[in-house]
Amino acid sequence: MTKMTAILPSDEASDPAALLTALAQAARAAQRQLAAMPSAARAAALRQAAEALRAAAPQVLAANAQDLAAGKALGLSGAMLDRLMLDEARLAGVADAVAAVADLADPVGEVIDSSEPPNGLKLSRIRVPIGTIGIIYESRPNVTADAAALCVRAGNAAILRGGSEAVHSNRAIHAALTQGLVAGGVPAAAVQLVPSQDRACVGAMLTASGLIDMIVPRGGKSLVERVQAEARVPVLAHLDGINHTYIHAAADPEMATAIAVNAKLRRTGICGSMETLLIDSAFPEGASLVAALIEAGCEVRGDARVAALDPRVIPASANDWDTEYLDAILSVACVDGLDAALAHIARHSSNHTDAIVTGDPVAAERFLNEVDSAIVMHNASSQFADGGEFGLGAEIGIATGRLHARGPVALEGLTTYKWQVRGVGQIRP
Repeated sequence: MTKMTAILPSDEASDPAALLTALAQAARAAQRQLAAMPSAARAAALRQAAEALRAAAPQVLAANAQDLAAGKALGLSGAMLDRLMLDEARLAGVADAVAAVADLADPVGEVIDSSEPPNGLKLSRIRVPIGTIGIIYESRPNVTADAAALCVRAGNAAILRGGSEAVHSNRAIHAALTQGLVAGGVPAAAVQLVPSQDRACVGAMLTASGLIDMIVPRGGKSLVERVQAEARVPVLAHLDGINHTYIHAAADPEMATAIAVNAKLRRTGICGSMETLLIDSAFPEGASLVAALIEAGCEVRGDARVAALDPRVIPASANDWDTEYLDAILSVACVDGLDAALAHIARHSSNHTDAIVTGDPVAAERFLNEVDSAIVMHNASSQFADGGEFGLGAEIGIATGRLHARGPVALEGLTTYKWQVRGVGQIRP
């Protein structure tokens, strides 16, 4: 924090618009230097950042303890506290993820395609960094490291604005990362943490057209709605994770139970958590499946046919089918066949992640082809909806839109392309 605020005149540090302008201008200058660094040098700097983060574990965990204590005093939910919490194992995983990004293939400079038309010009499309990426996020301090690592590896500068509930954790992680990156030759301004929790700073980022090239929001629905409504900068985001798992009539009962319990309860506060379970009316073990979820600690809200399976089921309201609980609560509906399941998902899915459990390959292929979500799965828990699990390294977020990138966004999603044209003196007739 000291290094970052030192570059800001005092008037800029107190004026959100001036503050973001100064940060973005410094980021643009640093990004040009970063993009010019050899790929191997950027990777080596990330490995040094990972080591610096490991070395700073006592300071980071102490800072996280401050945030957790404050969060409990403010009455944050158990799911929010889980997203906020770091322990030695989680922090080691964060550092490992930074190092893993260093080992990923660098997309920058990749030739996407090339051609030579009859006029003899040699045309090629080349991957290049997007530029300066603004990341606005809540709760999860690991995003500070994940976003920084991915941006640096792909040659982008990052401006990070974390939530107030994780302020001490974010500052400690950023300080450690910066120490390692600078030791590796990366300009300090390539990864900056906004040194203010003033909410006006978010507005300044969203309207920083020409200074910030893309915004990535990671947080709750209210944050993402605000970003999408106010941004004058391109946004890469998903609004809700209203994820479905459909238990087809031909599902193996043991597999169906294991997947459903894991998809809902492994970690309820992540965007890949299942929020609605659809049980085919021809599935023979519906009552056992519902009982297993309830006995595992899940509150089940069901339609009339599901309520008839177990007296502990709470009647679902119309709003439940469109709710991202991020808690040990699940809406469950009984559907009559694959077509009914597809229709329910089309009405209520947020196009994030939807799954089918079945032993019928024809039904599985129909589901995978017809469900219009960023991630569709067969016989797997929706909790796998994660860039690391997809082999992409740490993700910067999951996108559910249709432009540029979709699903887990990692290195390739943080690049654009340019055309290179090589001639020998051609002129256009």
